Amino acid sequence: MGALQLILGLICLAITAVAVVMVVRTVRRMISSIRLGQPDPTRRGPFGARFGNMVKEILGHTRMLKWGHVGVAHWFVMVGFGGLSISVLEAYFEVFSPTFETPLLSWFGPWNLLVELLGITTVIGGFWLIAVRQLNHPRRAGRVSRFQGSNFWQAYFVEAVVVLEGFGIIGLRAFKEAAGLFEAPLWSAPLTYALGSVLPSSLAAISLFATFKILSAMIWVIVIASNINMGVAWHRFTAFFNIFFKRESDGGVALGALQPMMSGGKELDFEEADPDTDVFGVGQVEDFKWKGWLDFTTCTECGRCQSQCPAWNTAKPLSPKLLITSLREHAYAKAPYLLAGGRKDMAGDEVGITGEGAEEKLAKIDALALAEAERPLIGSPEEMGVIDPDVLWSCTSCGACVEQCPVDIEHVDHIVDMRRYQVMIESNFPTELGGMFKNLENKGNPWGQNAKDRLAWTQDLDFEVPVFDGELEDDVEYLFWVGCAGAFEDRAKKTTRAVAELLHIAGVKYTVLGGEETCTGDPARRAGNEFLFQMLAQQNVEVLNSVFEGREPGKRKIVATCAHCFNSLANEYSQLGGHFEVVHHTQLLNKLVREKRLTPVAPVAEDVTYHDPCYLGRHNKVYTPPRDLVGASGANFREMPRHADRSMCCGAGGARMWMEERIGKRINVDRVDEALGTAPAQTLVLEDSYNGV
Repeated sequence: MGALQLILGLICLAITAVAVVMVVRTVRRMISSIRLGQPDPTRRGPFGARFGNMVKEILGHTRMLKWGHVGVAHWFVMVGFGGLSISVLEAYFEVFSPTFETPLLSWFGPWNLLVELLGITTVIGGFWLIAVRQLNHPRRAGRVSRFQGSNFWQAYFVEAVVVLEGFGIIGLRAFKEAAGLFEAPLWSAPLTYALGSVLPSSLAAISLFATFKILSAMIWVIVIASNINMGVAWHRFTAFFNIFFKRESDGGVALGALQPMMSGGKELDFEEADPDTDVFGVGQVEDFKWKGWLDFTTCTECGRCQSQCPAWNTAKPLSPKLLITSLREHAYAKAPYLLAGGRKDMAGDEVGITGEGAEEKLAKIDALALAEAERPLIGSPEEMGVIDPDVLWSCTSCGACVEQCPVDIEHVDHIVDMRRYQVMIESNFPTELGGMFKNLENKGNPWGQNAKDRLAWTQDLDFEVPVFDGELEDDVEYLFWVGCAGAFEDRAKKTTRAVAELLHIAGVKYTVLGGEETCTGDPARRAGNEFLFQMLAQQNVEVLNSVFEGREPGKRKIVATCAHCFNSLANEYSQLGGHFEVVHHTQLLNKLVREKRLTPVAPVAEDVTYHDPCYLGRHNKVYTPPRDLVGASGANFREMPRHADRSMCCGAGGARMWMEERIGKRINVDRVDEALGTAPAQTLVLEDSYNGV
């Protein structure tokens, strides 16, 4: 070991020590901050299922590979980051002793082939991702770019270090070969031998390249330790935990049912809840569950959510990515105040740090943290709000963001939690929702129609629609849930009548509730009025349980035409004691066609396209039956560019059907334009509401 090696080695050790101290401090701060979130016992176990899903998602890149070549490049970078990290450890020995060889591995062919491939593919993957970011840069694509609003210097820094690490491992191995110190078989390191044949023999070069590897890695560590909000780097570590602790332990995305309101880790009981002590939704960043804080930390700003968001794609202010990053910046800026014990009540008064010595304690807190604590979570720019109300209320809860997020961030749950506080505590919501809430509470439907008119759709049918009269006959197989739109909205009534007629033709025994039916509560829940949802849902569960009284679980069957009713009945009513087997009418009709109980009378000679309703498709993964039905009709089926799990929303979900759309292009118009462009002047199978078109 010469003087050069000694000096370089000591420099590497010194910088490594600084990096380790800094990153340990940052990790401790990160963990302490995440623990500020509300408890959530639903994230515990089963360990095996969660761990297996985490391994599958990460190693299999099941979410990333939906984006084709980008997913492949990212997989190489991910594997290279992990694999080449081991080579950095080896470099600590090589910087002191250029002749150092890892015992057993230095000559082992498969290991050297793996390292060779990791070095090459990491460099290629890094450059590939840089090229993707450049080709999709906002300066070219503007708002269409999924990177609009992302932090570019952080991304380029991370990708550059990845490339440098790849070059470092390749260069170090090549110089060892040039010095005659490389023992691996030729077949396991062809590039290393090729480069080594033209490089000079130099032990100093080996130490310098080893130093380069170490310093590039430690500078990376120091930079991310100095930037706790650098999700593009931190997700390499936090993504494991975020995926492990995802809402659905079976690996499903956080769609379908919304979670009940919780306070202190327990489900909120509205009969006993106290707004002064219980958490009603999210009114301050510390009201988010700890998983929410982990979500904010993990966001890598890739923009997949943004690229799929119907609000963003129609020039509205909501970007799921920017919403999450805004919450992250606010959370970590406010964290020092919260960690010091600070807390404000609903009126904005300090209730955490009070009493003797309070002023001294507050004086010790960073001024920026104190200023951040004064900001309202929801508020206009003039109010210095973290999230603008127009951002919050632009969401249709379509779930496109959740479906596409590669690290399982739960955007919709967070948005609805913020809405819950605004509605139930602040009474601050779009004025149009007031009428909808009133109609739901007084009339049991958003239109404010009378319950006696729920059977008006049966008029002029040439057969009798069976109505539940207090006792369910043994031969009745299905309860036909008509829904509010199906009973009162003219276009939806056509679907209701058609389904009833087809069930009648197929000989399916069914019944309807008529005036006993009331709204499932979906628009109230998505708008944040959880109290009203529970009132409506409990009423329906009570009625349905009485209808199916005495029936075993497998025979409590409901068929629904509305995707939102379908979702509530199938996924959310179980939270209130209503357990039913629910099918969408397309599923049932497709089954009847397969069983030859329904036969198309005449083939459809026109082009047909199909719109995937968000709450049937993404939220419940029902994609095939509707398409099979179209195929059975003999029509020429044409798929819209945005379909299946990337289907464009119709704009009616998230209670948006009852709110005016004043910003940007109307979402329903955008979707209809796409449909007309797919099957012009022909038949359009459009499953959801297109008011105004």
